[in-house]
Amino acid sequence: MENQYNYYHSEEPQNDSSYSSQPNPEHHEKPKKKMPKAVVVTGCALLFGVVSSATFLTTNVVGNKVLGLDQKAAKEVSNTTQNKATLTKTSSVVTSDVSSVVESVMPSIVSITNMSVQQVQSFFGGTSQQEVTSAGTGIIIEKTDSELLIVTNNHVVADSNQLTVTFDDQSSVEADIKGTDSAHDLAVIAVQLDKISDDTLDKISVATLGDSTRLKVGEPAIAIGNALGYGQSVTTGVISATDRESQTTDSATGETTGSSDVKLIQTDAAINPGNSGGALVNANGEVIGINSAKLIGENVEGIGYAIPISDVTDIITNLMNQETKTKVSEAERGYLGITGLDVEDSDSQRYGMPTGVYISEVSRGGGAADAGITKGSIIVGFNGITIDSMESLQEQLQYYKKGEKVTLTLQVPGDGGEYQEQTVDVTLGSKAQ
Repeated sequence: MENQYNYYHSEEPQNDSSYSSQPNPEHHEKPKKKMPKAVVVTGCALLFGVVSSATFLTTNVVGNKVLGLDQKAAKEVSNTTQNKATLTKTSSVVTSDVSSVVESVMPSIVSITNMSVQQVQSFFGGTSQQEVTSAGTGIIIEKTDSELLIVTNNHVVADSNQLTVTFDDQSSVEADIKGTDSAHDLAVIAVQLDKISDDTLDKISVATLGDSTRLKVGEPAIAIGNALGYGQSVTTGVISATDRESQTTDSATGETTGSSDVKLIQTDAAINPGNSGGALVNANGEVIGINSAKLIGENVEGIGYAIPISDVTDIITNLMNQETKTKVSEAERGYLGITGLDVEDSDSQRYGMPTGVYISEVSRGGGAADAGITKGSIIVGFNGITIDSMESLQEQLQYYKKGEKVTLTLQVPGDGGEYQEQTVDVTLGSKAQ
């Protein structure tokens, strides 16, 4: 079943049957199938329309201190009896107060506000640019000599003109993009330490990362995030499943997105709009996942997804080590000098091609031509970031000026039809006239 992205207008009346279906005694219809025709995986970032003053749910589609669970957080009462054959029987009751865990983790969680400009379809069928504000969450993962580094979802910071981070003490500062990876829906943003007051620096902390490879189905899970843009809140549940696959389709464009080699954690802890990029933590206060999406649809309830932290540690580290980026103006922006087409999963399976950007044309005198890149090659990486579409490639290029050098990872077809990986340095040129 193919899942979809969609957009939800909060002012439209909603029928409760979108969450649970009751039969109508006045109509003798055949019972519906258990699963609906359209099941939606929604990336839980919250989108506000600034011009229309209306609230939208965007459905984009995935330490320094060891935090302990004290006796108040979990009390275990055990009665053990032992017979002559040395058989041991233990009965125990665990209470679910997680306040101590949350109190320890909350200083490492931030709210993120993204001011961006998006194309909006008008009532009469045309499109226009509109400034919108979206809300999400982030996790403080590193403090360097000059920056505070925060991991979140790529869809939380996508198309950003201005990012604002709000800390646990409600103080706010501007942030910049450090690195993004749309293929895995991950991003790292940076806040300059000299922008943060000493009082705030004393109150915040770096999150402790756990080991998501050791998760057991049924163990407690705590989701923390900026739900509905109201500020940090907490929901609890369990690990429902691991290694879940998810693929989504943007209902506005029909494009398949969100497919990844990383499988997701499923939880019944409520993950709502604004929770994207927030922390899924275990009973020890360790981050085991990055809240990313939820499954919505008729007869679907309590299915949320998080990106397992251990599976993306290398990706996050790579994003952390990139230079902090600011968008380059159109006049200064650098270009590869290619025309490209998306190679999606379906194309890859049908034609035996790697997923990425197929180079259908190389412009004479452009950076790609000067670097010896030829038609038919497939771009799969940009400065170490996975590239799976023209959109993800353009997302990276928007931070680089003409004359700057970038590194492309290519899959190049050989004489026998097999693809071979090549790494090529390209000096970006001007936009073709």
